[in-house]
Amino acid sequence: MGAAPPAEAVEALEKRFGTVTHDLLSDRRGSRAWKIEAPGATLALKANAPEDDGARDKAVEMEQEDRHLQALADSAAIRPSYRVDAGAWGGGRWLAVEWVDGSQLWRALAPTREDTGNTTAHRALLLRIAQTWAARLAPMHAAGWTHADVQPTNTLVDPDGAAHAIDYALACGPDTTRLPYRGALTHTTAPEIANAILSTADDVHVQAKPPADIWGLGASLFWCWTGHRPGIYKDNTQRVDKLRALAEGNLHALQDVQPWPFPALEELVKACLAPDPDQRPTAAEVAAWSR
Repeated sequence: MGAAPPAEAVEALEKRFGTVTHDLLSDRRGSRAWKIEAPGATLALKANAPEDDGARDKAVEMEQEDRHLQALADSAAIRPSYRVDAGAWGGGRWLAVEWVDGSQLWRALAPTREDTGNTTAHRALLLRIAQTWAARLAPMHAAGWTHADVQPTNTLVDPDGAAHAIDYALACGPDTTRLPYRGALTHTTAPEIANAILSTADDVHVQAKPPADIWGLGASLFWCWTGHRPGIYKDNTQRVDKLRALAEGNLHALQDVQPWPFPALEELVKACLAPDPDQRPTAAEVAAWSR
């Protein structure tokens, strides 16, 4: 059955929704997540794992995500209903949000990676994911925020093929009382972020800007469509060297690794991966992409 959710979280949610049941979804890197079902509600619940290394930072990060969600809702960048509840428990912090019924991007795009994937339906799915994903980011960018962790595991694709962004813990906005941002998943780190990380001390905050989200979107599409991460390096390469490869633009050529030709998507991905942030399309432009 795995670890049970914090009793404080269960008590708070049962006061609102009635008796809940829970299913542990993940337990890694100092945090846990559960699917919570209650009468008329399905939620995702996260909490730090206090016995793990780095648990204190995870608790602070979870409190930070709660602040971000409230600020994003106040600025109409996300639905106010997405954040359900949050609080402290004996081991740290917990956060409950609306459940998103969807598959992670890698799994959703598995059929498109096959040699037989070049179908009208798969081409439409790839473009719909790109467009709807960008449409989720556009209000954040308009409100002065950057998601700052755009990557395959933070993107769920619903049964209608629409993408949903989740996990706002590392988002960069006007909030100055935060943990220093030092990038997120290496493989989807924009070159300007990689360069800033390499050229500053570990405790220096790097403020991610909207073009970095667009690079992450393009890198994620590249990765989950081709099966290859954009950067040219080996799995066991040190992170600093991976970041250096990304900062220097040492990337696979899309035409060398793509499973089949798709000019409209190729053009979009290449535009998102432009080395110069100012040359990348905006989220609104990607959302309207129809070439």
